[in-house]
Amino acid sequence: MLATCLSKFMPTVNVKRVIHFSLLCLFCLPGYAMCPSPFSVQVLGSGGPIADDDRASSGYLIWIDNKARILVDAGGGIALRYGQSHAKIEHLDAIALTHLHADHSAALPALLKSSYFSDRSQALPLFGPSGNVRWPSIEEFTHGLFNSKTGIYRYLDGYLTGSDGMFQIKPQSVNSESATQLVQLPHFSLSAVSVHHGPVPAVAYLIESKGKRIAISGDQSNHNPAFAKMIKNADVLVMANAIPEHAGSVAKKLHATPAYIGALAQKAGVKKLILSHFMQRSIATQDENIALIKQTFKGPVQLAQDLHCYAVD
Repeated sequence: MLATCLSKFMPTVNVKRVIHFSLLCLFCLPGYAMCPSPFSVQVLGSGGPIADDDRASSGYLIWIDNKARILVDAGGGIALRYGQSHAKIEHLDAIALTHLHADHSAALPALLKSSYFSDRSQALPLFGPSGNVRWPSIEEFTHGLFNSKTGIYRYLDGYLTGSDGMFQIKPQSVNSESATQLVQLPHFSLSAVSVHHGPVPAVAYLIESKGKRIAISGDQSNHNPAFAKMIKNADVLVMANAIPEHAGSVAKKLHATPAYIGALAQKAGVKKLILSHFMQRSIATQDENIALIKQTFKGPVQLAQDLHCYAVD
């Protein structure tokens, strides 16, 4: 009906393009959820730690029934992207950090400060890795930020106690060599497993809802059999593609190579693969990376873009 009406008044205009543009504009209206599908992942940040590609650092929102329920990672730029997504902090059931590198965690204080002006009062779980000699646990990280006496942002210490108009953050470490369920609610479950990211404690996550599965890899190397087992038959896998196949040995201790990504996704029976966490070194070899992945993975491969939504079909 809309196409017919427009064609009468604008016969030289590509009507389908006008309609498409109009529908896109609807998603830009204030308060309109940008991921209106029953179950989807929205990429808030598809970049890495280097500010050279117009991308925010790592961050992903899991939308269920038009509400953002889980935030996975909060790298630089994520507070802005969160606002652009029109997600509500009141709807979040959990924040889950894959590890504590700055490009996965630095925007957490900014996002929480923004939430001070929301109506949220309910406590919010914050999951993350356990520590080691060189790295803090998620509990130590949170207290390092907000402790009333020694915290970097000690003026926000109410997030530790649920006082001064702030809701309480409840950090919980994850350190498990097999998949462990962290949250079980009527509308979704959240599971996690520890993964290898060089010397950095790291975690990967799986969200299940409506009989479907979305997996977020975080940063991990080529040696993660427990992760492959956890994501068996995942409908969507968001996988970091930070390095090319010919990267140096140090980089390969931190990140998965394209050939490994393809083999992992195929062996696990993943239905759709979303590549993310790009850096210039992986962007420059993107065609080669995709070709290597497709040598073994036979499903669709898509490249993440900031604020794009990827629905579970």
